[in-house]
Amino acid sequence: MSARRRSPAETVLIGLAFLVAALTLVAPLALIFAYAFREGWGAYLTNIIEPNTLHAVGLTVLTALIVVPINIVFGIAVAWLVTRHRFVGRQLLVTIIELPFSISPIVAGVAYLFLYGGQGLLGPSLQAAGIPIMFTVFAIFLVSLFVTAPFVARELIPLMAQQGTEDEEAALSLGASGFQMFRLVTLPNIGWALLYGAILTNARVMGEFGGVSVVSGAIRGQTNTLPLQISQLFNDFNVTGAFAAATLLALLAVVTIVLKSLLEWRNGAH
Repeated sequence: MSARRRSPAETVLIGLAFLVAALTLVAPLALIFAYAFREGWGAYLTNIIEPNTLHAVGLTVLTALIVVPINIVFGIAVAWLVTRHRFVGRQLLVTIIELPFSISPIVAGVAYLFLYGGQGLLGPSLQAAGIPIMFTVFAIFLVSLFVTAPFVARELIPLMAQQGTEDEEAALSLGASGFQMFRLVTLPNIGWALLYGAILTNARVMGEFGGVSVVSGAIRGQTNTLPLQISQLFNDFNVTGAFAAATLLALLAVVTIVLKSLLEWRNGAH
């Protein structure tokens, strides 16, 4: 059976879609790598292994390793509570969960500063107890948790509401414990939505700039994440170094997407 011929309008729309994608996605990515390597491999590697840049990479990865699992647990718990129980304030809880989507990350960072800073509401008491929060790695974790809190829950709540409780009730009626029901019934049913939410969370954590720039202090070699390091390199007029560091952030994003595709392929193969 021969393929249907596309109309001129369809051809134009497809061409426009590829053109827009090339201009908005491919061209900026190509420009990053072009500037990063414009002085050769030697200069690129020198900028990559610069201690402050390596520390920024490590802190960015560490933040993701801590924030993403916490948000997965939080997202599952909230989605379960909202979709499996009816209680007063349920819609208010959903609204509160979605607040980080409507609040600027910089505003969130300032709020944390006024709460935990040296002149903040809780900051002096915490510092007197030897527990400084602001301008530490812990502050980066906190603000990253805030800005990414809705991602997993937002993916799970609609799906779990649509699926209903029939499968879970059947598992319980057959003698499954609560944990067995969750592991064998609920988790497989929400697996891909959970994975997608985790990937979105990871991407946002690694690229977060606004909130982290406020609470971290952007101390070189201590509280600089990779986006902050890129910004500081630009401010230092080290354009090649900034683009070299930007390639690492781009590669981290690509690795995340590749891992998602591999998991999808493996699931389809089974």
